[in-house]
Amino acid sequence: MTHAEQADVVITSNAIFTGLEKEPFSGSIAIKDNKIIYVGEQDRAANLIGAETKHFTYQDQLVMAGFNDFHIHLFLGSLSEDSVSLFEAKSEVEAAKLVKRFADQHPEREWIFGFRWYHVYWDKKELPHRSTLDQLIPDRPVFLFNDECHGAWVNTKALEVLGIDEKTPDPPFGEIVRDKLGKPTGFLYETAMTYAQKAFDQIPFEDKVKLLKNFQKEAARLGVTSISDMLPLPGLQLGDLEVYDYLDKRKELSVRIHFLTELNGELSYPMKLRDQYQSDTLKFSGLKQFLDGVPTTYTAFMLEPYSDREDTTGDTLIPVDYVKRWIMEADDQGFRIRLHACGDGAVRLGLDSFEEAQKRNGKRDSRHTIEHIEVIAEEDVKRFGELGIIASMQPEHMAASEFFEDNVYRKRLGREREKWTWPMKSLLQSNAQLAFGTDFPVVSLEPMTEIYRAVTRKHDDGYPQQGWNPEQKLTLYEALRAYTIGAAFGTFREKELGTLEVGKLADVIVLDQNLFAIDPEQIREVQTVLTIMDGKVMYQKGC
Repeated sequence: MTHAEQADVVITSNAIFTGLEKEPFSGSIAIKDNKIIYVGEQDRAANLIGAETKHFTYQDQLVMAGFNDFHIHLFLGSLSEDSVSLFEAKSEVEAAKLVKRFADQHPEREWIFGFRWYHVYWDKKELPHRSTLDQLIPDRPVFLFNDECHGAWVNTKALEVLGIDEKTPDPPFGEIVRDKLGKPTGFLYETAMTYAQKAFDQIPFEDKVKLLKNFQKEAARLGVTSISDMLPLPGLQLGDLEVYDYLDKRKELSVRIHFLTELNGELSYPMKLRDQYQSDTLKFSGLKQFLDGVPTTYTAFMLEPYSDREDTTGDTLIPVDYVKRWIMEADDQGFRIRLHACGDGAVRLGLDSFEEAQKRNGKRDSRHTIEHIEVIAEEDVKRFGELGIIASMQPEHMAASEFFEDNVYRKRLGREREKWTWPMKSLLQSNAQLAFGTDFPVVSLEPMTEIYRAVTRKHDDGYPQQGWNPEQKLTLYEALRAYTIGAAFGTFREKELGTLEVGKLADVIVLDQNLFAIDPEQIREVQTVLTIMDGKVMYQKGC
């Protein structure tokens, strides 16, 4: 055998899941350079093994395409891994003490960043106040994202540095929460976080590079080989294309990045990005905007009033006429658009806007997308398939509370609407393309958690025993497809990524167990043992 004929890598296992068949089979795959050159029987693959071939032999471990996380906030998530996590805190004081301990451990940091507190799950379900932080950290600015990343808790020092006081106006679609005297309490809702942009801009370039490299190591450990970076948050542009481009040009990206920028009526900047970023590992992927907030804080836009607060339906973050005009113009220029829509009113607005764009500009392969779809009106389900709209969903969000009895969605939405929360199966049956992600750092980057939620629909306490709205449970095959080829389709890369097929890019992972042979309750215990991205080994457990 000549060197040109031999494979660089051959992986053999009793459980090869190509993503095309519903069950894995016993066989091998072979990789040459950065492409898959063979998928099939072990005997034939043996002919491709030469002296320099790396041959990985497994028993019943599952070999599959790398996970493609269709919705993360890359820079924010990278920062969260190097900040204080407040997820375990059960009160405002407890959260502040965790921040204090972290600040003491990092005296060199100008800003103290934190993530994942949520007053909804505290013992006293009240928004926190800056004074609680001031008592423990008075001399350094503190900025703490809540669990949904749609609001932030800050101390007085941060307000001073950011120039926020009683005279500071609320920005459009946001709020600086104030006390009875008009003074800021230390909580910033939605686009009010825009005042903190300079806090993130001041992070040194070399620190951002380090954060991204650390993220890549974690992604490889988890078997994540591609991501969609949803750059904008309400009022914040968090991400650094300069850093991404720096690593891309140095061939140091070990996860494929598909990034978006803001849909805001201005198209010259995204036109430049579309032309500039088109490598195999760093691609411009479209425009993103928020239609609403989240149901837990009554900021999701609903068709009917909230069941536990009948004075409000929530609202859109941006006036409807702006949304429709921006979508119409961007669609006319060939951009794909992704819309955050948690409430059934926001989902309908997104569908209506995309339908109107199709009628006015003509139907094309736009792959417009609606994000989250935490609740939907039954009559709108079929419209996803009819209009060709991708449903981008994050199953872990349905179990934000540890205990099912604490699930606030049931109180917010009421019994009738509750039936249509995270309607994954119904959307698939409507012929919609389903794409999974995590929304990292809102939740962990761990794919197994998302797969577990999708196939069981249980909370961490094991309830409901048959799953929450069990008719919406997915099969394992359907869940894995949403996390691989579904997300690849969402980035226009289904011909290159998402399944194990000859000619596709060699993004391949091996799990330590065969997911198809274990009880669903064991899914979260499964770990990645090998990650190959672009034909190169990026992670091998134990090495």
